[in-house]
Amino acid sequence: MSRRGTPHLPSQGGELGTAAPFYPRLGDLARDTSRDGVIGVVIELPGEGRNTYHLCPAGGGDKWSAPNDGTTLCPVQPQVTHITPLKRDVMYDARAEHGGLPVTVHYEDGGTAETVLVLEPSQMELYAYQVGRILEMRDKARGGRL
Repeated sequence: MSRRGTPHLPSQGGELGTAAPFYPRLGDLARDTSRDGVIGVVIELPGEGRNTYHLCPAGGGDKWSAPNDGTTLCPVQPQVTHITPLKRDVMYDARAEHGGLPVTVHYEDGGTAETVLVLEPSQMELYAYQVGRILEMRDKARGGRL
């Protein structure tokens, strides 16, 4: 899936923007929108005698070039490994009928991000039941001890 350029980004020629252009470094993974979103490793940077970025597939293969302004390159986000609840109180928005559970998202590169897991009423009921089942399994594994 090819991502279209966002005209409000400075790297796309827009005057106003909230995001800085992406200028990858050596070894970074980058998605090249000019090649249908192919992901490659940056192996050469523009500069001294080179007017383009040079990339190659992570497992090896044919190299390719991307413009030196970075307009066709996007960062590749690290994969999520797991999510854990934070030790903070939950919230409920009566108007939207949504509950919120503060969580930490853990990434494969060791990074984390705090956010809120938003739950609709049916999800809250389902997860209340499922957490109850987890507690029952824990008690059974402990031999009925609490």
